[in-house]
Order: sequence, then structure tokens, then C-alpha cells
Amino acid sequence: MVSKMAMYLTGELTATSEDYKLLENMNKLTSLKYLEMKDIAVNISRNLKDFNQKYAALQPDLDQITLIEEQVAAFEQAVYKLDAYSKKLEAKYKKLERR
Repeated sequence: MVSKMAMYLTGELTATSEDYKLLENMNKLTSLKYLEMKDIAVNISRNLKDFNQKYAALQPDLDQITLIEEQVAAFEQAVYKLDAYSKKLEAKYKKLERR
């Protein structure tokens, strides 16, 4: 009976030891995965910082484009008014020419 009890306890201790080894391996793999995720996060952060710097460098150009766009819209309105005025003037000229 003592020998069977010793075998049982040895089996229990072996199983417990194997469980701890499995947990240790799982912890190591989890640690490696977190390190990979940290590297990915660092790369994303670096790329975002670079993108923000490039965007900040482009901001004056973007502001200038917006200003040009506004000026073009104003110029376009002036052209439409001038076109309408020239059509009226042409109509008056033709009316006077017929007399």
C-alpha cells in the first residue's frame, strides 16, 4: 500500500510539475507576443509622428491652395457678371445698329 501511495503521489507531483512547465511555456509565449505587439505599436507611433510632421509641412501649401480656390471662385463670379454685362451690351449695340 505504501508503494502504491508513493506511486500515486509521484504521479500527482509529476502532473503538477508538468502543469507548471506548461504554464511557464505559455507565459514565455505570451511575453513574446506582447513584445511583438509593442514593436508594432512603436512602429505605428513612429509612422504617425512622421505623417503628422509631413502634414504640418504641407499645411502652408494646403492653406495657399484653399486661398487660390477662393480667389478662383470669386474670379469665376466676376467672369459670369462680365459675360452677362457683355451680352446686354451686345444686345443694345445690335438694337442701336438696326435703327
